[in-house]
Amino acid sequence: MADWLIWVLLAAALAAGEVVTLGFFLAPIAIAAALTAVVALGGVSAELQVAAFSLASIASLVFIRPIAQRHLRTPPRIRTGTEALVGAPAVVLERVHPGGGQVRIGGEVWTARPFDEDTVLEEGQRVEVLKIEGATALVSP
Repeated sequence: MADWLIWVLLAAALAAGEVVTLGFFLAPIAIAAALTAVVALGGVSAELQVAAFSLASIASLVFIRPIAQRHLRTPPRIRTGTEALVGAPAVVLERVHPGGGQVRIGGEVWTARPFDEDTVLEEGQRVEVLKIEGATALVSP
């Protein structure tokens, strides 16, 4: 069996192992095995192939793995649009009841309904936005 094919099979096995473990430890070594397959295609000796594999493994673990680990620990995406309004404080501008009303969220005036159908919120009352449905804020005291 050709040397390059052995390295390709090793790279595939390591990549499959990475899919199962998800620790991003086997993937850099799989990359090194794939690079070594390219080196083996050049017809170099087995000793040089092992040296290339060793160097590529160490380099990929030292340089690629920390970058991947940082990306795995990134915080959740920043909420934007109407999703960013959920949890925001608001002030009732016009009595809010199940039929409607108005609140000021930040500097904007929104139509509003109480989140709880039995609640009536009076003008000047401070509320919290619990949900946005279309262009209507569902609020609660």
